[in-house]
Amino acid sequence: MRRDYNSGSTEKVLTETSSGSSDKREQILAGAMQIFLSHGYAGTSMDRAAAAAGVSKQTIYSHFRDKEGLFTALIERVTIERFQTDMGMDIECFLQGEPALVLRRLAEMYLQKMTDPEYLALFRLVIAESVRFPELAQLYTRTVIQRSQVELSNYFRAHATLNIADPEATARIFWGALVSFLLSNELLYGNVIIPLEKERLVNSLIALILPDQITGALNAR
Repeated sequence: MRRDYNSGSTEKVLTETSSGSSDKREQILAGAMQIFLSHGYAGTSMDRAAAAAGVSKQTIYSHFRDKEGLFTALIERVTIERFQTDMGMDIECFLQGEPALVLRRLAEMYLQKMTDPEYLALFRLVIAESVRFPELAQLYTRTVIQRSQVELSNYFRAHATLNIADPEATARIFWGALVSFLLSNELLYGNVIIPLEKERLVNSLIALILPDQITGALNAR
């Protein structure tokens, strides 16, 4: 019987290649983030991003098709990927348990991760450039807001016993309240002028969306 003595070494090479490609991608994203935040979207070129990352422009194009693709990857890196890392599991597993606890986990994770300085800086950039580059705001909405709302509205639909009449609108209310809190508190200095504890916001939001659950929990005490 013929043995393939090279199979082990081939797998090792493929693993190392994959790891190297991932490291290179992170290197590019780290460099590109500096340039986008320093020069804005319009002032960022692939040449500048390549110089900041210490790679060739062709290397960037081998990982990202164009500047929009690079910016999309940055948004995903500081939002979706960080959420997934913190979950340590897929979204279906994360949405298991009592509905009130699920909403609390989602809200607390969002408020914790989205107050990260890197995310806030990127959020400011999207808002500042939205007039000249509306596609950036649309990109953020598709990548972050739409994904979150679809997942939560699907969760509400799958739990008919919650008696939520309009799952899509309710999901928008949930995420909209959190985004509004982030915007007013962190970007418009609301934390100085009209401070509100995150826990109070989360408690009131859950009570608003799941009044029957909260009432039942209180009556059970």
